[in-house]
Amino acid sequence: MNSILTQYLMRTILAATALVLVVLLALVGLFEFIAELDDTRGDYQTPRVILYTLLRLPQLAFEMLPVAALIGSLLGLGGLAANSEIIVMRAAGLSIRKLSGMVAMTGAVLLVFTGLLGEFIGPPLDYFARNMRQEARFGQDEDRLGNATWVRDGSVILHLERVSSEFEFGSIYLFLLDENNSLASIARAENSGIDNEDRWVLENLRETRFDGDGVRVVESSVAIQDFDIDAETLGISLVKPQSLSGRGLVSYIDYLNRNSLDARRYETELWYRIARTATVLIMPVLALAFVFGSLRTGGAGARLMIGVVIGLGYYLGSEMLANSGQVFDFEPSVIAWLPSALLAIVTVIALNRVR
Repeated sequence: MNSILTQYLMRTILAATALVLVVLLALVGLFEFIAELDDTRGDYQTPRVILYTLLRLPQLAFEMLPVAALIGSLLGLGGLAANSEIIVMRAAGLSIRKLSGMVAMTGAVLLVFTGLLGEFIGPPLDYFARNMRQEARFGQDEDRLGNATWVRDGSVILHLERVSSEFEFGSIYLFLLDENNSLASIARAENSGIDNEDRWVLENLRETRFDGDGVRVVESSVAIQDFDIDAETLGISLVKPQSLSGRGLVSYIDYLNRNSLDARRYETELWYRIARTATVLIMPVLALAFVFGSLRTGGAGARLMIGVVIGLGYYLGSEMLANSGQVFDFEPSVIAWLPSALLAIVTVIALNRVR
């Protein structure tokens, strides 16, 4: 009996959530498409703008799933409550705790889907979309392709003027520090790249060394260097945190911490992503608490409004806390989990008030 009711509740909530998510993606995708039309140039015209928008939809879906889960759960469970089906379930002997557990099963399914979407589907497609956009816009201007970046490997700081997707760089500057963090040498290579064995190949290298008794200049046509920075780490350094998978974020945070660099931006994104995924589990249970009140006799419009208000409050609060946390140097894990913790507390209090 319980398994049948669990499946029934699951189908109801998942169907409503899927419908809400499609509507939200249609709206957000339209806004994204309109915004991109202002940046068309080169080969980046309307067909590629459409492709870029479509490729971004999985990442946008990941970001909106907590809101979609809440609104969908309110609509689905609210419809059952309006038809007195929830009341019949309780009259048949189901307690609030059991009903919450059944609804939480749907949240667990959404949590798994959200995790897979945010780890394996959304970030790779988002990264591909951004690269495609850049190459289409600057395909005729090779100097604009690629990105300049700074990376550090222990006592060596590297500045790469242009990093392409094939890891062929333009000129590169190397700054070597001594044990007192004083500048020991400056080097410049006219061209550089990473070979198949993750070794750095520096062409026409000119190095200026600052010795205790003077300055020496050393030149070489080709130099091979073994830095701990491989192609994967360098590629991650060029990607926006939103376009990185969880594994990529963990790897890059470890690299930053090993080199005593600021990792707060990436730590905030990692914890924010974990908390956002976990919040999907809470949303259906929170919706259940609301449908026992005045929303049981209210229409779909009232339930939709409640879901939109709570969802927007959660989204805006999360974004504000994440950004302010980086500015004021708050602990990323605490800031990321605070909105989800507040929702969990509200859910527990609301369920305890149900009789």
